[in-house]
Amino acid sequence: MAFSVLGQKIPLYPATEKTTIDGFEKDKEPPYLEFFKALPDSASGTTILVCPGGGYSHLADQHEGRDVAAFYNRHGYNVFVLHYRLNSPDQSGHRFPDQYRDVTTALRVIKSRAKEWKLNPERIGILGFSAGGHLASMATTMHLPAVKKAKSPLEQYNSRPAFSILIYPVIALSGPAAHRGSCEMLLGKNPDDALVDSLSTYNRVDAHTPPTFLVHSTDDQAVPPENSLLFYQALRKHGIPASLHVYDHGGHGYGMAPKDDALNTWPDLSVAWLKKLGY
Repeated sequence: MAFSVLGQKIPLYPATEKTTIDGFEKDKEPPYLEFFKALPDSASGTTILVCPGGGYSHLADQHEGRDVAAFYNRHGYNVFVLHYRLNSPDQSGHRFPDQYRDVTTALRVIKSRAKEWKLNPERIGILGFSAGGHLASMATTMHLPAVKKAKSPLEQYNSRPAFSILIYPVIALSGPAAHRGSCEMLLGKNPDDALVDSLSTYNRVDAHTPPTFLVHSTDDQAVPPENSLLFYQALRKHGIPASLHVYDHGGHGYGMAPKDDALNTWPDLSVAWLKKLGY
């Protein structure tokens, strides 16, 4: 068995930095990474940061987190599952940019400790589901540069992932394809229109966006497949290597789809895609 059963918990921020909100029930502990390291005999040298979905209000961290880590570990990939900050319908929790800071910090933490963990810092990608797909798409399109002379060691590393895997992702926060729930949890009840458009991440794709693998289902009533289509079209426009897989069924939130012989082909397809890219 080439994967860890339990992941090592790694805090994202120093214990002295307050990242929780008093009285917010989902802030039982600060954001952290769960590290599942591939065994040396199967390691590919590539690492994947996984962002579970949950509409920015909860984390589906089993079937869109630990189960995902187990699969990619079996194929030789190191995996980190990101436990990022959340909000609630009464808006008592966290909003943007907290979640964006969590995902960019996570990428920088992994890169900064790559030597310690025996990882290749140039082969660290990202994978996200649903709202976690939106978070991953922000990391994919909104990179923080490396500042070599920065006082903070983390800021000496950029936050750009080497590749991106987006599974039934929320991409649009405005327009007919928008997922209103994710938008409200991320930006509040009456967000600025310019910010909403800015964080509809298909608008952020450019020549520096990494290769991206997308999966969606035609009958997804929660997050319409147009989300992935918009992102794919933007990738094509900028000449970014892109692979799009749209299934004729599945709805939303199926994770690795272990009981569906059609849907459960996407994980193996993603591994084949990664190998073709050299990962």
